[in-house]
Amino acid sequence: FRPRAPSLMMSLEESRGQITVTQSPAVKTFSVGYSVSLSCKTSSAVNIYGHRQRLAWYQQKLGDTPRLLTYFISTRNSGIPSRISGSGSGSDFTLTISVVQAEDAGDYYCQSLHYPNSVWVFTQ
Repeated sequence: FRPRAPSLMMSLEESRGQITVTQSPAVKTFSVGYSVSLSCKTSSAVNIYGHRQRLAWYQQKLGDTPRLLTYFISTRNSGIPSRISGSGSGSDFTLTISVVQAEDAGDYYCQSLHYPNSVWVFTQ
């Protein structure tokens, strides 16, 4: 008999407006030690600055402020472990956690910057 690894839960939010951002799945339950991928799709391409797209991922735990995980799609913020990685291009992005740990439980958000009709739009 082998006890099952503790299960964790993540939730994602969807925002609507001039730019639509869809994150999926809305809720994901997973086991410690496994890999998990979270998707972020925007209705138009994310703005490019210096050949890099302005797409960031955040983790938020109940009662805490959001914690920046990655920016410019794949650049990890200081102190973020290498098992957390961002990828994608255009309007389709993924956050991958290669070996899930208990501290990874929480809400995950992607944030992007767009420039439609010569107006800066931040998704949030």
